[in-house]
Amino acid sequence: MPSFGDGGVERMLVNLAGGLADRGVEVDFVTRRRAEPYLEALDSRVRLVETGRSGLVGIQPVLQRYLRAAKPDFVLCGKDRAALAFLLARALVGGRSRLVMRPGTNFSARLAESSPWSRWRKRWLIRITHRAAAAVVGNSADIVTDIAAVAGLAPERVHLIRNPVVTARLAQQAAAPLEHPWFGAGEPPLVMGVGRLGQVKGFDVLLQAFARVRRRRACRLMILGEGRLRAELEAEAARLGVAEDFALPGFDPNPYRYLSRAALFVLSSRREGSPNALTEALALGTPVVATDCPSGPRELLADGKVAPIVPVDDVAALAAAMERALDAPGDAGLRRAAVQEYTVDTCAGRYQALFQRLLEQEGARA
Repeated sequence: MPSFGDGGVERMLVNLAGGLADRGVEVDFVTRRRAEPYLEALDSRVRLVETGRSGLVGIQPVLQRYLRAAKPDFVLCGKDRAALAFLLARALVGGRSRLVMRPGTNFSARLAESSPWSRWRKRWLIRITHRAAAAVVGNSADIVTDIAAVAGLAPERVHLIRNPVVTARLAQQAAAPLEHPWFGAGEPPLVMGVGRLGQVKGFDVLLQAFARVRRRRACRLMILGEGRLRAELEAEAARLGVAEDFALPGFDPNPYRYLSRAALFVLSSRREGSPNALTEALALGTPVVATDCPSGPRELLADGKVAPIVPVDDVAALAAAMERALDAPGDAGLRRAAVQEYTVDTCAGRYQALFQRLLEQEGARA
């Protein structure tokens, strides 16, 4: 992953690297630098290869040296640009390293948000990288169907393996101390959102829904994350008259200590791939409400049997569902059971089995 941020793809690849190492797979994690979010949790058995740079051209000298020396069987990429950088490097140095793509978003929904020129360019990049892959792994059933359609792939080329969200450390991280006055005894119930402060997460709708709930009962809203919409959300909270009960603490590498203590987690997204924060909240037993966005929430919540699902961008429906969940939180055991497939060990085992099948198929062809 030549470019690194603080999102779900980065965290899932760190989790997966450790899960594969547990199974005896030799794993290198190739990224720009050691001082990136989540890399402090990288398993000590995983070799971290620092490129010192990113970009399609800028990374080439380091990436080409790495491929010559390491000769990996598989290169797993979570982002299209990283895959394109690898394909260029492999074309220049040769070798038999196979690309495995791991798309983590609903491409149809993402393309619909783009201008015609941007849509054409993104679709071209998706098709180039995914058609060149030995296999493509989607993290939800909707993603598997969507990427096959967008990239023009035969169904047998695309595989479903869930996100490795539920780690052995999750309960320990959730129990870590949290010194925040809003979590003290006797404080009003806290509603939480988690994610980058961008348009796609729908936090503007969450804030409006919270304001409706707040008019009828004492409660607070906290959103963990950072992004370009911080000032807009703060201004909207002031306009709605809820600024004193609204907090944006920023990015926190351990959101689980907040999630485990919250009265309610709300996923207000306009699109997702497989929503990790929702999965984590369920694993911790926290009550949840989610929008019926593409993709993931309906699949995770079993068509609303596990927790309420509401239409995207429907402020009234979201506010009503939040109130119902605060009044009747539901069964924590049912929520935890819904994410059994999302453990790191289960996901790593399925990736390892896929890698082995691909090696055996190549051996049979040879």
